[in-house]
Amino acid sequence: MQRFERLEQIRRMDPYEDAFEIYRLTAAYEFPWDITRALELALYRTYAVPSIGRLLAETAELTDRSQKRYDDTSLLLDAVVEHGFDSEKGRTAVRRINQMHRSYDISNDDMRYVLCTFVVMPKRWIDAYGWRRLSRHEIVACTVHYRTLGHRMGIKDIPETYEEFEACLDAYEEAHFAWDEGARRVSDATLTLMASWYPRPLAPVLRRVTLALLDEPLLKAFRYAAPGPVTRALVRGGVRARGRAVRLLPPRRAPHYARQNWEIKGYPNGFLLGDLGTRPVPGAGGCPVRHADGSATQ
Repeated sequence: MQRFERLEQIRRMDPYEDAFEIYRLTAAYEFPWDITRALELALYRTYAVPSIGRLLAETAELTDRSQKRYDDTSLLLDAVVEHGFDSEKGRTAVRRINQMHRSYDISNDDMRYVLCTFVVMPKRWIDAYGWRRLSRHEIVACTVHYRTLGHRMGIKDIPETYEEFEACLDAYEEAHFAWDEGARRVSDATLTLMASWYPRPLAPVLRRVTLALLDEPLLKAFRYAAPGPVTRALVRGGVRARGRAVRLLPPRRAPHYARQNWEIKGYPNGFLLGDLGTRPVPGAGGCPVRHADGSATQ
Protein backbone atom coordinates (compact mmCIF):
# COMPACT_ATOMS: atom_id res chain seq x y z
CA MET A 1 0.00 0.00 0.00
CA GLN A 2 1.27 3.46 -0.93
CA ARG A 3 1.31 6.33 1.58
CA PHE A 4 -1.79 8.07 0.22
CA GLU A 5 -3.67 4.98 -0.92
CA ARG A 6 -5.99 4.94 2.09
CA LEU A 7 -6.82 8.60 1.53
CA GLU A 8 -7.77 7.72 -2.04
CA GLN A 9 -9.95 4.94 -0.65
CA ILE A 10 -11.66 7.42 1.68
CA ARG A 11 -12.31 9.84 -1.17
CA ARG A 12 -14.12 7.09 -3.09
CA MET A 13 -16.52 6.59 -0.17
CA ASP A 14 -19.65 8.58 0.66
CA PRO A 15 -18.86 10.90 3.60
CA TYR A 16 -22.43 10.60 4.91
CA GLU A 17 -23.39 7.01 4.18
CA ASP A 18 -19.92 5.69 5.06
CA ALA A 19 -19.17 8.24 7.79
CA PHE A 20 -18.46 5.73 10.56
CA GLU A 21 -16.09 3.64 8.47
CA ILE A 22 -14.29 6.77 7.23
CA TYR A 23 -13.88 8.03 10.79
CA ARG A 24 -12.58 4.62 11.88
CA LEU A 25 -10.01 4.64 9.06
CA THR A 26 -8.97 8.17 10.01
CA ALA A 27 -8.76 7.54 13.76
CA ALA A 28 -7.35 4.00 13.81
CA TYR A 29 -5.14 3.93 10.70
CA GLU A 30 -4.22 7.41 9.50
CA PHE A 31 -3.94 9.47 12.69
CA PRO A 32 -4.23 7.36 15.88
CA TRP A 33 -1.59 9.35 17.80
CA ASP A 34 -2.90 12.71 16.64
CA ILE A 35 -6.53 11.86 17.38
CA THR A 36 -5.54 10.79 20.90
CA ARG A 37 -3.70 14.05 21.53
CA ALA A 38 -6.52 16.11 19.98
CA LEU A 39 -9.22 14.48 22.11
CA GLU A 40 -7.08 14.93 25.22
CA LEU A 41 -6.90 18.63 24.41
CA ALA A 42 -10.62 18.69 23.59
CA LEU A 43 -11.60 17.39 27.01
CA TYR A 44 -8.96 19.48 28.77
CA ARG A 45 -10.16 22.78 27.34
CA THR A 46 -13.70 22.14 28.62
CA TYR A 47 -12.40 22.66 32.17
CA ALA A 48 -12.00 26.36 31.37
CA VAL A 49 -15.80 26.70 31.33
CA PRO A 50 -16.42 27.22 35.07
CA SER A 51 -19.70 25.28 35.20
CA ILE A 52 -17.87 22.26 33.76
CA GLY A 53 -14.58 22.62 35.61
CA ARG A 54 -16.31 23.29 38.94
CA LEU A 55 -18.49 20.17 38.61
CA LEU A 56 -15.48 18.03 37.75
CA ALA A 57 -13.71 19.36 40.83
CA GLU A 58 -16.74 18.53 43.01
CA THR A 59 -16.87 14.94 41.77
CA ALA A 60 -13.12 14.58 42.53
CA GLU A 61 -12.87 12.06 39.69
CA LEU A 62 -10.18 14.01 37.86
CA THR A 63 -8.33 15.14 40.98
CA ASP A 64 -8.36 11.95 43.09
CA ARG A 65 -8.71 9.27 40.41
CA SER A 66 -7.15 10.94 37.38
CA GLN A 67 -5.77 7.83 35.69
CA LYS A 68 -9.02 5.88 35.99
CA ARG A 69 -11.07 8.77 34.67
CA TYR A 70 -8.68 9.17 31.73
CA ASP A 71 -8.74 5.44 30.99
CA ASP A 72 -12.50 5.07 31.22
CA THR A 73 -13.26 8.11 29.06
CA SER A 74 -10.83 7.00 26.35
CA LEU A 75 -12.05 3.41 26.34
CA LEU A 76 -15.76 4.26 26.26
CA LEU A 77 -15.44 6.79 23.44
CA ASP A 78 -13.18 4.55 21.39
CA ALA A 79 -15.35 1.45 21.79
CA VAL A 80 -17.88 3.17 19.55
CA VAL A 81 -15.18 3.88 16.96
CA GLU A 82 -13.92 0.29 17.00
CA HIS A 83 -17.24 -1.55 17.11
CA GLY A 84 -19.86 0.88 15.79
CA PHE A 85 -22.88 2.52 17.37
CA ASP A 86 -25.22 -0.40 16.76
CA SER A 87 -22.93 -3.16 18.02
CA GLU A 88 -23.44 -4.62 21.49
CA LYS A 89 -20.22 -3.00 22.71
CA GLY A 90 -21.08 0.32 21.10
CA ARG A 91 -24.51 0.39 22.75
CA THR A 92 -22.97 -0.56 26.10
CA ALA A 93 -20.44 2.26 25.85
CA VAL A 94 -23.06 4.89 25.01
CA ARG A 95 -25.33 3.60 27.76
CA ARG A 96 -22.56 3.97 30.36
CA ILE A 97 -21.74 7.48 29.09
CA ASN A 98 -25.40 8.45 29.43
CA GLN A 99 -25.80 6.88 32.88
CA MET A 100 -22.91 8.92 34.20
CA HIS A 101 -23.90 12.25 32.67
CA ARG A 102 -27.57 11.97 33.62
CA SER A 103 -26.61 11.66 37.28
CA TYR A 104 -25.66 15.35 37.29
CA ASP A 105 -27.41 18.60 36.42
CA ILE A 106 -25.43 19.43 33.27
CA SER A 107 -26.93 22.01 30.95
CA ASN A 108 -27.62 21.19 27.34
CA ASP A 109 -25.40 24.12 26.34
CA ASP A 110 -22.44 22.64 28.21
CA MET A 111 -23.06 19.18 26.75
CA ARG A 112 -23.26 20.63 23.25
CA TYR A 113 -20.05 22.57 23.80
CA VAL A 114 -18.18 19.41 24.86
CA LEU A 115 -19.47 17.71 21.71
CA CYS A 116 -18.18 20.65 19.66
CA THR A 117 -14.68 20.11 21.03
CA PHE A 118 -14.72 16.49 19.77
CA VAL A 119 -15.50 17.71 16.25
CA VAL A 120 -13.31 20.80 16.06
CA MET A 121 -10.12 19.97 17.95
CA PRO A 122 -9.07 16.93 15.84
CA LYS A 123 -9.21 19.01 12.66
CA ARG A 124 -7.32 21.91 14.23
CA TRP A 125 -4.66 19.63 15.71
CA ILE A 126 -4.15 17.55 12.56
CA ASP A 127 -4.07 20.60 10.28
CA ALA A 128 -1.35 22.06 12.52
CA TYR A 129 0.68 18.95 13.39
CA GLY A 130 -0.45 15.95 11.34
CA TRP A 131 1.46 14.30 8.53
CA ARG A 132 -1.19 15.64 6.13
CA ARG A 133 -4.30 17.77 6.47
CA LEU A 134 -7.72 16.20 6.81
CA SER A 135 -9.69 15.80 3.60
CA ARG A 136 -13.20 17.20 3.30
CA HIS A 137 -14.55 13.62 3.38
CA GLU A 138 -12.85 13.08 6.74
CA ILE A 139 -14.11 16.36 8.17
CA VAL A 140 -17.69 15.56 7.17
CA ALA A 141 -17.41 11.99 8.46
CA CYS A 142 -16.09 13.16 11.84
CA THR A 143 -18.96 15.62 12.06
CA VAL A 144 -21.54 12.92 11.26
CA HIS A 145 -19.96 10.54 13.78
CA TYR A 146 -20.20 13.00 16.66
CA ARG A 147 -23.61 14.27 15.61
CA THR A 148 -24.78 10.68 15.96
CA LEU A 149 -23.14 10.39 19.38
CA GLY A 150 -24.78 13.65 20.42
CA HIS A 151 -28.22 12.46 19.35
CA ARG A 152 -27.76 9.21 21.28
CA MET A 153 -26.82 11.23 24.33
CA GLY A 154 -30.00 13.28 24.03
CA ILE A 155 -28.22 16.56 23.29
CA LYS A 156 -30.51 19.14 21.68
CA ASP A 157 -29.86 21.77 18.99
CA ILE A 158 -26.75 20.04 17.65
CA PRO A 159 -24.98 21.93 14.84
CA GLU A 160 -25.34 20.46 11.35
CA THR A 161 -21.98 21.13 9.69
CA TYR A 162 -18.36 21.33 10.77
CA GLU A 163 -18.43 25.08 10.23
CA GLU A 164 -21.44 25.40 12.55
CA PHE A 165 -19.70 23.28 15.20
CA GLU A 166 -16.63 25.51 14.95
CA ALA A 167 -18.66 28.70 15.24
CA CYS A 168 -20.55 27.29 18.23
CA LEU A 169 -17.29 26.33 19.98
CA ASP A 170 -15.62 29.69 19.40
CA ALA A 171 -18.65 31.67 20.55
CA TYR A 172 -19.13 29.53 23.67
CA GLU A 173 -15.50 29.85 24.70
CA GLU A 174 -15.50 33.59 24.16
CA ALA A 175 -18.60 33.93 26.33
CA HIS A 176 -17.75 31.43 29.07
CA PHE A 177 -14.01 30.87 29.51
CA ALA A 178 -13.14 32.28 32.94
CA TRP A 179 -11.14 31.62 36.09
CA ASP A 180 -12.45 29.10 38.61
CA GLU A 181 -10.46 27.70 41.52
CA GLY A 182 -11.92 24.21 41.21
CA ALA A 183 -11.29 24.13 37.47
CA ARG A 184 -7.67 25.09 38.08
CA ARG A 185 -7.32 22.11 40.46
CA VAL A 186 -8.69 19.82 37.77
CA SER A 187 -6.30 21.32 35.22
CA ASP A 188 -3.29 20.90 37.53
CA ALA A 189 -4.27 17.28 38.23
CA THR A 190 -4.52 16.57 34.50
CA LEU A 191 -1.09 18.07 33.81
CA THR A 192 0.34 15.99 36.67
CA LEU A 193 -1.27 12.85 35.24
CA MET A 194 0.23 13.43 31.80
CA ALA A 195 3.67 14.03 33.29
CA SER A 196 3.36 10.81 35.34
CA TRP A 197 3.49 8.73 32.16
CA TYR A 198 7.19 9.59 31.81
CA PRO A 199 10.23 9.37 34.12
CA ARG A 200 9.74 11.58 37.19
CA PRO A 201 12.72 13.93 36.54
CA LEU A 202 11.06 15.01 33.28
CA ALA A 203 7.88 16.24 34.98
CA PRO A 204 8.75 19.98 35.08
CA VAL A 205 9.84 19.94 31.45
CA LEU A 206 6.74 18.05 30.35
CA ARG A 207 4.52 20.55 32.12
CA ARG A 208 6.17 23.42 30.21
CA VAL A 209 5.88 21.46 26.97
CA THR A 210 2.15 20.94 27.50
CA LEU A 211 1.57 24.59 28.39
CA ALA A 212 3.42 25.60 25.21
CA LEU A 213 0.76 23.76 23.19
CA LEU A 214 -2.13 25.64 24.80
CA ASP A 215 -3.68 28.74 23.26
CA GLU A 216 -3.86 32.10 24.99
CA PRO A 217 -7.55 31.92 26.06
CA LEU A 218 -6.86 28.63 27.87
CA LEU A 219 -3.74 29.94 29.58
CA LYS A 220 -5.60 33.06 30.65
CA ALA A 221 -8.61 31.14 32.00
CA PHE A 222 -6.38 28.94 34.18
CA ARG A 223 -4.03 31.85 35.05
CA TYR A 224 -0.93 30.05 33.83
CA ALA A 225 2.07 32.13 32.89
CA ALA A 226 2.45 32.03 29.14
CA PRO A 227 5.54 30.14 27.93
CA GLY A 228 8.17 32.27 26.24
CA PRO A 229 8.18 32.55 22.45
CA VAL A 230 11.32 30.42 22.14
CA THR A 231 9.81 27.60 24.21
CA ARG A 232 6.58 27.75 22.26
CA ALA A 233 8.39 27.75 18.91
CA LEU A 234 10.59 24.80 19.88
CA VAL A 235 7.72 22.70 21.20
CA ARG A 236 5.34 23.36 18.36
CA GLY A 237 8.12 22.99 15.82
CA GLY A 238 9.04 19.65 17.36
CA VAL A 239 5.48 18.33 17.05
CA ARG A 240 5.32 19.51 13.44
CA ALA A 241 8.63 17.77 12.76
CA ARG A 242 7.14 14.54 14.12
CA GLY A 243 4.30 14.90 11.58
CA ARG A 244 6.77 15.37 8.73
CA ALA A 245 8.66 12.27 9.85
CA VAL A 246 5.47 10.19 9.98
CA ARG A 247 4.71 11.26 6.43
CA LEU A 248 7.83 9.36 5.32
CA LEU A 249 6.76 6.12 7.01
CA PRO A 250 4.81 3.37 5.26
CA PRO A 251 1.05 3.40 5.94
CA ARG A 252 -0.24 1.56 8.98
CA ARG A 253 -1.44 -1.92 8.07
CA ALA A 254 -3.25 -2.75 11.32
CA PRO A 255 -5.64 -0.51 13.26
CA HIS A 256 -4.58 1.10 16.52
CA TYR A 257 -7.32 1.73 19.07
CA ALA A 258 -7.32 3.55 22.40
CA ARG A 259 -7.22 0.28 24.35
CA GLN A 260 -3.76 -0.25 22.83
CA ASN A 261 -2.42 3.12 24.01
CA TRP A 262 0.37 2.80 26.54
CA GLU A 263 -1.13 5.73 28.46
CA ILE A 264 -4.01 3.44 29.48
CA LYS A 265 -2.63 2.11 32.77
CA GLY A 266 -5.56 0.94 34.87
CA TYR A 267 -6.56 -2.36 33.30
CA PRO A 268 -3.53 -4.63 32.81
CA ASN A 269 -5.78 -7.70 32.96
CA GLY A 270 -8.48 -6.37 30.66
CA PHE A 271 -11.85 -4.76 31.32
CA LEU A 272 -15.58 -5.00 30.70
CA LEU A 273 -17.17 -1.94 29.10
CA GLY A 274 -20.18 -2.20 31.39
CA ASP A 275 -17.91 -1.85 34.43
CA LEU A 276 -16.17 1.32 33.26
CA GLY A 277 -16.94 4.79 34.49
CA THR A 278 -18.38 6.17 37.69
CA ARG A 279 -21.56 5.32 39.57
CA PRO A 280 -22.38 8.58 41.34
CA VAL A 281 -24.01 8.46 44.76
CA PRO A 282 -26.88 10.99 45.16
CA GLY A 283 -25.88 13.73 47.54
CA ALA A 284 -22.15 13.15 47.15
CA GLY A 285 -19.57 14.71 44.86
CA GLY A 286 -21.90 17.08 43.06
CA CYS A 287 -24.52 14.41 42.33
CA PRO A 288 -27.94 15.81 43.28
CA VAL A 289 -30.61 13.98 45.26
CA ARG A 290 -33.75 13.79 43.14
CA HIS A 291 -37.09 13.90 44.94
CA ALA A 292 -40.45 12.47 43.97
CA ASP A 293 -41.78 15.90 42.98
CA GLY A 294 -39.00 16.26 40.41
CA SER A 295 -36.91 18.71 42.42
CA ALA A 296 -33.27 18.09 43.19
CA THR A 297 -30.96 19.10 46.02
CA GLN A 298 -27.25 18.62 46.59
